[in-house]
Amino acid sequence: MERQASKMNQSHLNSTSEDHSPSVICTKDTSITRVVFPCLYTLLFFTAVIFNSLAAWISFHLPTSKTFVVYLKNVVVSDLLRTVTMLIKVISDSELGSWQLQAFTCRFSAVVFYFTMYMNIILLGLISLDRFVKIVNPFGKNLIQNPTFTQVLTVIIWIVLFSTTALPNMILTDEVPTPSSAKDCMLLKGSLGVYWHEVVIYVTKIIFWTVFALMVTFYTLISKKVYESYRNSRSNDKNSTRKAKARVFIIVGVFFVCFTPYHFVRIPYTLTQIEKARQLPNLLKIAKESTQWLSATNTSLDPLVYILLCKSIRKKLL
Repeated sequence: MERQASKMNQSHLNSTSEDHSPSVICTKDTSITRVVFPCLYTLLFFTAVIFNSLAAWISFHLPTSKTFVVYLKNVVVSDLLRTVTMLIKVISDSELGSWQLQAFTCRFSAVVFYFTMYMNIILLGLISLDRFVKIVNPFGKNLIQNPTFTQVLTVIIWIVLFSTTALPNMILTDEVPTPSSAKDCMLLKGSLGVYWHEVVIYVTKIIFWTVFALMVTFYTLISKKVYESYRNSRSNDKNSTRKAKARVFIIVGVFFVCFTPYHFVRIPYTLTQIEKARQLPNLLKIAKESTQWLSATNTSLDPLVYILLCKSIRKKLL
């Protein structure tokens, strides 16, 4: 009986030690991040290249005589830059390239991806403001509706956003990369780099939620105008005008579908990342990657905005 009991105790100890072995604890299924998401980004990359190349060809053949065309051209440039970073991300995440490419992604490519995403968010906010002003005051003339002022404004936004968010992150990702550290971008930042990364996250959150609040305000007022137009319409011409006004809601639809889920998921993910918790919850990482891919679909949806909102583009396309 004693021998049997000792054997049972020994087998229990062996099974316990096996259950808590480092290989069991540390093993993670990376097939989703290494296979699934690269495939999704590859599909999105080819779609975005086709749509944005066509949009670029059309938009840059249009005269810059309207504020919407100015914003449109800036959105096209932003989308094309982000499309290029998606290809680099595919090669890096799938580990088809070298670890040096992963380090390059951390320092430059990923930074440009996020920079262009927030540039896009700002531009969608400005397009919404432009549409709002033209619907509420269609015959008025003000500074917001001046193409020259719009060109100067967009150049300033590009410079300010790049110099405060993208450039410092590139410079402060200054640790010497190694095959292991290149897999975690935060390991390539010093203490100042981590601090500035946190500052940039708060700045970009302010940008998103400010644009979010403004869009809610703009489209609430636009909804009121569309409803009044619907109620007062008695002829086909007025009906077509009402439909033209209703088209502007595609902007808010694209904005909410693409960017809102990412910014809700980003809050807990960022807190975990900044605290440098090495064992990042796998489910949280997948949720972040999923909503980030959803935000990247904006590069393929933006051309639909151009076509539906700009009569000149529809004519050129046909």
